[in-house]
Amino acid sequence: MATVITMPRLSDTMTEGTVATWLKKVGDKISEGDILAEIETDKATMEFESFNAGTLLYIGIPEGENAPVDSLLAIIGKEGEDISGLISPLAPDGGTIPLVSENEKVEDKSQHPTNNQQTTTELPKGVIVVTMPRLSDTMTDGTVATWLKKIGDKVAEGDILAEIETDKATMEFESFNAGTLLFIGVQEGATAPVDSVLAIIGPEGTDVSGIAENYKKGGTSAVPKTEEKIEATTSAEVKSENVTVSDGQRIFISPLAKKIAEEKGININQVKGSGENGRIIKTDIENYKNVASSTVQEHVVEKLENNTAVKPYVPAGENYSEEIKNSTMRKVIAKRLSESIFTAPHFYLTIEVGMDEAMKSRVTINAIPDTKVSFNDMVIKACAMALKKHPKVNSQWKEEATIINHHVNVGVAVAVEDGLVVPVLKFTDLMSLTQIGNNVKDLAGRAKNKKLQPAEMDGSTFTVSNLGMFGITEFTSIINQPNSAILSVGAIVEKPVVRNGQIVVGNTMKVTLACDHRTVDGATGAQFLQTLKQYLENPVTMLA
Repeated sequence: MATVITMPRLSDTMTEGTVATWLKKVGDKISEGDILAEIETDKATMEFESFNAGTLLYIGIPEGENAPVDSLLAIIGKEGEDISGLISPLAPDGGTIPLVSENEKVEDKSQHPTNNQQTTTELPKGVIVVTMPRLSDTMTDGTVATWLKKIGDKVAEGDILAEIETDKATMEFESFNAGTLLFIGVQEGATAPVDSVLAIIGPEGTDVSGIAENYKKGGTSAVPKTEEKIEATTSAEVKSENVTVSDGQRIFISPLAKKIAEEKGININQVKGSGENGRIIKTDIENYKNVASSTVQEHVVEKLENNTAVKPYVPAGENYSEEIKNSTMRKVIAKRLSESIFTAPHFYLTIEVGMDEAMKSRVTINAIPDTKVSFNDMVIKACAMALKKHPKVNSQWKEEATIINHHVNVGVAVAVEDGLVVPVLKFTDLMSLTQIGNNVKDLAGRAKNKKLQPAEMDGSTFTVSNLGMFGITEFTSIINQPNSAILSVGAIVEKPVVRNGQIVVGNTMKVTLACDHRTVDGATGAQFLQTLKQYLENPVTMLA
C-alpha cells in the first residue's frame, strides 16, 4: 500500500513551505532515513527525510514552488503500483489533500485533521481541536513540560498554552485561536505522539464529551476514552495527583514534580508545596535541600574544622545505584551518534598550534570597550576562513553525489543538562570576531535554558567541539552528520618549545579533525589543518 507524504510543519510558526531542492526523482529507490528534499520554511531551509522505504512514485510540489502545510508532497510505494486513485479524486490539479501522516496509510485519511488545530469532521460551532505539534524535523513525540493555562481559562490568540519538550529543546507553544480551554489531553510530564489531541478550545460551557475520541489518532493513550466525561475541573484536579503517604496524609503534587522527585530520590513528604492548596510544583522539588545531604556536609565541615579524620557517613560496602529514565534528547543523541560512527568511516588528524600570538591579539581586541572575544571564537573564525579555501571539508555525502557547500555554517557544540545541542552560526565566514562572540554567547545561553528554536540548530556544514575549558588537552569527536568533519579543540598548555634552535616557554594547543573518509581524504584534511594553523598563529590575517 502506497504511503502519502505531506508538507511537514517544521517550525511552530510554519504555515507553508517551499521545496528548495528535490534530492530524489520519480522512480528512485528510497530507504528509511534518506533525504527526500530540502524544504524552506519561514525560518530556515531544512532537510526532510523519509520515514518509509520504497520507490518514489509521485512528486506533488515541484522545486521552487510553495504550498500549505499538509499539502500532498510525494507518494512512496511499490514500483509500478497504481496511484492514480490517490491523486485524481483528491487533487485533480496536483494540489492538496487532507492530512495523512507520513507513517499512515491512505485508507485512514478521512479520520485526520487538515492542520494541527483544525479537523475535517464537523465540530460544534467555535470548537477547535489542538494537536501535539511537530516542532522539529526529527520530532515524533512531545512531552508537556508545563501547562501555562488550565481548564476554564480564557485563551487569546497568541497566548502561550504550554511548554513542550521536543528531542532538541523545550519550546513555548502558542494558541492560534481564541476561546476557553475546555479540555487537556496530555497532562504535565506526559509524552504523546505528534498529532495526538493536546487540548480543545471553544466557547465557554460547550459540551466536548466524546470529541477527543473522535479525533484520536493511532490509538494513543494520551486521549481519554469516550465513556469518560470531559468537563471543567479545578486546577488541582487537572494538574495534580493525590499521593497517599504512610501516615494517611494526602499530598497534592504535579506529575512533572513527582517525576523529578523520583529521579532525584527526594521524599515528597518532606517537601513544602508553594502552589495552590499547598500543591508541590517543579520549582519546589528543584529548590529542595535534602536533609541527609546537609547532615553529611555538616559532618565533614565539623571534622575539617577540628582537623580530625572524616569517617565515612555511609557504611562501607553498601551497594547504591539509581535508574534515570532516558530523556527524548538522550535517545536522539544515542541514535544519531550511533548512526554516524557506524555509517561514516572516521579517521583523525591532529596538529599542534602555537597560541602565543593569538593570546596577545585577544588581549588587544578585548581592550576595546564592550568587546569580549574568547579563544573558541577565534577558532571558529579561523575554521570558517579555512573552509572557504578547502570546500571539500565543508561537504556532505549522498549515495548519488557529494554535495560541496560553498556557504559556511559552523555548528558549535554546547553541553546542556540532558546532553548536547549544536546551535548553528549561519554564514560564519561573513561574521567578524565580535559578531561570532556575541552570537555564540547568545545561542549557548539559550541552549542551556532550552529556549533555542529548531531552525537555530539546523543547517550546519561543519562543527566545532571545545573541551579545552575543562583542561582536556586532546580528544576525538564523532562527526555531526550530515557534516563531513568536526574539529575537537583542546586546552592551551604552557610548555617548553623550540624556536630558532632555542628552548623557550611557549603556549600551544592541540586540535583534532575527525573526517568522513567518503568525502574527505587524508591530504585534504591535512591541508585544511595547515591553513587553520596559519590563521591562528597569525591572527592579524583573519582581520584582513
